[in-house]
Amino acid sequence: MPIPTPAWPRPVTPTLQFPPALLLLAQPVRAAVFDVDGCLTDGRIYIGESGETVKAFSTLDGHGIKLLARAGITPVVITGRDTPAVRRRCADLGIVHALYGIHDKLAAAEQVLQTLGLDWHALAVIGDDWPDLPLMVRCALACAPAQAHAEVKAAAHHVTAMPGGQGAAREFCDVLLMAAGRYGELLAGHLTTLDGAAR
Repeated sequence: MPIPTPAWPRPVTPTLQFPPALLLLAQPVRAAVFDVDGCLTDGRIYIGESGETVKAFSTLDGHGIKLLARAGITPVVITGRDTPAVRRRCADLGIVHALYGIHDKLAAAEQVLQTLGLDWHALAVIGDDWPDLPLMVRCALACAPAQAHAEVKAAAHHVTAMPGGQGAAREFCDVLLMAAGRYGELLAGHLTTLDGAAR
């Protein structure tokens, strides 16, 4: 008996699941703020002999940020440090709204919201330490990576399974994409093109 030829491409059904209450909180989100050290990186800072700073970023996180933008959710970076590595990463990911060397993250976030014509109910935030708390207690959805400080995890609506720099930001993106109803569509799009873009 001949072996039937499988259909191509095989359908892929989303396997990720998040609590409905969490997705409900995320539904109004139109912009997402990312801290860098401890969220987009593992929080460690490598300083070379010449004083240069080296950071490691996750490609999983980077693709998640690109998917957010494609889904109409504006990615924003607000970071206390200003290094060429961070600026290069933001440029590579096409992040237009990036604020570096920020000591008052609350004022910076309010500035971005005003620029985007949004309010706190349309904002999600992922942060790992005390400077992120003023944003996290005001936004619609607050997330913390697995290794975040205890007070930050206590203030978060969701603590990711993965630590910063190792997929935490991607999980944050996945929550937002599911809440926006775009996750399955974007996943299916990747079965026909490398980057999931329509053609």
